[in-house]
Amino acid sequence: MKKIIVALLVIFTLLLTSCGSQETASVDVSTLKGPTAMGLVKLMEDSESGAVNENEYTFTISGSIDEVVAKISKGETDLACIPANLASTLYNKTDGNVNVLAINTLGVIYICENGDSIKSIEDLKGKTIIASGKGATPEYSLNYILEANGIDPASDVNIEWKSEHSECAATLIANEGTIAMLPQPFVTTSTMKGENVRIALDLTEEWNKVTDTSTLITGVIIGNKEFVDNNPDAVDRFLESYEESVTYVNDNNDEAAALIGKFDIFPEEVAKVAIPTCNIVCITGDKMKTKLQGYLEELYNQNPEAVGGELPGDEFYYINK
Repeated sequence: MKKIIVALLVIFTLLLTSCGSQETASVDVSTLKGPTAMGLVKLMEDSESGAVNENEYTFTISGSIDEVVAKISKGETDLACIPANLASTLYNKTDGNVNVLAINTLGVIYICENGDSIKSIEDLKGKTIIASGKGATPEYSLNYILEANGIDPASDVNIEWKSEHSECAATLIANEGTIAMLPQPFVTTSTMKGENVRIALDLTEEWNKVTDTSTLITGVIIGNKEFVDNNPDAVDRFLESYEESVTYVNDNNDEAAALIGKFDIFPEEVAKVAIPTCNIVCITGDKMKTKLQGYLEELYNQNPEAVGGELPGDEFYYINK
C-alpha cells in the first residue's frame, strides 16, 4: 500500500512539474494607430502587469505603415496588425515569410452625407462623391460595390479624388449637400463637427448584400513565418487572448474608449462614438481563409498589384488545429 501511495505521489509531482515547466514566450507586436489597433487594448492593458496566458508582450504603436513594414521586413517584430491587401503584398515580396493569423477589422469605410438624400447605393447614381485612396483599397472597394449594383464608376458617378482623408472630411463638414467616402475615425470626427453630417451607407453592409463568399476587410494580423513555425503554442495563446480582448472592447464601450485614449490610438471622446462602427473582430481558421481569399480575389480582379501581383497560396493562411 505504501508503495502505491509513494508511486502516486511521484506521478502527481511529475504532473505538477510538467504543467509548470512551460516557458513563457516573448512576443513582439507591432500595430498602427487607428481601428486595427483598437481590439488589442485590453490585452495591452493586462500585459502591463506581466505575462498574459503564458505570453509576455511588447507592443509598438506606429503612426506610419512604413515603420511597421520595415520591422516586418527586417524580422524585428513577431506579429503585426496591417491592411489586408498589404499582408498579401508582403507575402509575395518576402517569398512566403508571412502567415496571416486572423482578420481583426472588417470594413471601416462609409458613405457620409451633409444632408439626407442618400438612402441606398442606387441613390449615388449621377452624384459627385469626394474621396481619397485612389489606386488603393478604398477605390477598389467602392468600384466593386457600384458595379455589383449596376452602376459604372467611370460614367454613372463623378468621383473627385483628394489626397487626404482630412481634406474630404473638411469639405464634407463645410458644404451642405456634399457626399464623401470616409474611413473611421474621420467619419466620427465629421459627424461630431458637422451638425447635419450623417452616415448614409455602411460599405461593409453593402458589400455583404452582393456576395456571401467574401466581405470588405480592412485589417489582419500577420506573423513572421519563422516565429509562427517555432512557436505555435504562443501563437494560439495570443489568438485566444486577442479574441477575449476584442470581446471586451465591443462589450464595454466606455472602458475600451478610455484605454484607446490611454494608448494614444485616438482620442477617448472620438473612440466612444467610433467603436460600434469600427467592425472590430477576431476571425480565424477556415472562416478567415474563406473571407480573406474572396476579398483578395476581388482586389486582384481589379488590379493584381493591389495584392502584390499574385494571389497567395494556401500556406499563407494559418489554420489553428
